[in-house]
Amino acid sequence: MRIRPLAALSVAALSAVLLAGCASPAEPDAEATPSATAAADLCDAQVESGEAVESVTIDGAVGEKSTATFTAPLEVTELQSTVIAEGSGDPVAAGDLISYALTAFSADTGEELGSFGYADSPALPQQISAENPLGQLLGCATPGTRVVAAFPPTTDESGAEVAGEVYIIDLLDVVPTAAWGEEQEPVDGMPTVELADDGQPSVTLPEGDIPTEFAKATLKEGDGDVVETGDTVLVQYQGVSWNTGEVFDESWGAAPFSFTVGSGVVQGFTDAVLGETVGSQVIAVLPPAVAYGEGEINDADLVGQTLVFVIDILAAQPAQ
Repeated sequence: MRIRPLAALSVAALSAVLLAGCASPAEPDAEATPSATAAADLCDAQVESGEAVESVTIDGAVGEKSTATFTAPLEVTELQSTVIAEGSGDPVAAGDLISYALTAFSADTGEELGSFGYADSPALPQQISAENPLGQLLGCATPGTRVVAAFPPTTDESGAEVAGEVYIIDLLDVVPTAAWGEEQEPVDGMPTVELADDGQPSVTLPEGDIPTEFAKATLKEGDGDVVETGDTVLVQYQGVSWNTGEVFDESWGAAPFSFTVGSGVVQGFTDAVLGETVGSQVIAVLPPAVAYGEGEINDADLVGQTLVFVIDILAAQPAQ
């Protein structure tokens, strides 16, 4: 499947799951936070309609993979988007996580280029803002909205020409930004957690010696799929050093973080989510052996420190 990278609109490409601005446990990205201006301008962010998108006929229902019919080659001179089916409920707001699906077609030939987000090819939610592609294509739409977008020809990173494209994009739903599972009984000896109204945790460490073994507990048990090795998961997290009692990193205030279970993060972070269900919140204690390694304690790289992570599991995409 080849779907155009939208480099002019986002650092992410629609050929992969769009997760522009994600933080990581070691590298928080404060710039990912939607600004107040972005929130105010989301309704105005949607690009205008035009002759190209208005000439496209769609066959199929919102939420189901559909076909786009138009006279090819379709001349597209600028980015266009038009609503062809309006949803219901509350409009999305900047910073919301949305689930969505799309199908792409070549403007030159009319052939289907690929799709994702439907039942046979689930995709992770994306945070929407006026500054990313979904905000510019959907604006402040309501769940159940379908738009048709058209993209002019461009060039890829190698300088090769990429033909114009037509997208069907369905806004499926708004996804919670914090764990929604059923609260569980606290586990003796584990740190305790209090939550702000938006779900941001605050960790209190128990007195006594710093633990030397990995441990985890489920604070909220979700009702979603079980997380397995190879899944790509979307989480909110906060990391606290047991040695200093300070928060050293978190996704809260930036953007949820995605990673592949079994790679890309320290072993203890994978162990914390493995076998848990979507919608759950877990707390995990990571000694250096499953965190950033043994050695002389160094605040800069967390070597030698025992870490506590509170992790909210928001979504999981099975390995393809």
